[in-house]
Amino acid sequence: MRYRIVFTGRAVKDIESLEASVKRRIGEKLREYSQDPFAHARKLSDPKIGSFRFRIGDYRVIFDMDGDTIVVLRVGHRRRIYR
Repeated sequence: MRYRIVFTGRAVKDIESLEASVKRRIGEKLREYSQDPFAHARKLSDPKIGSFRFRIGDYRVIFDMDGDTIVVLRVGHRRRIYR
């Protein structure tokens, strides 16, 4: 089953600020992970910014699940995303 991916306004701004090669890599991985998101996701210990995360190299995609939809909340470098 393929899950639908929806981006919040903040996530779109985060992605627009990234380099083209990083954007392409994140897009490819999100398409891959949308097949079975729970195989690649980790639950966040502090759910203030979101419930789950994907690790894509040095970048993290913070998201929540809403039925069969992955709601991407934030995208950023691992040093800055959790602040």
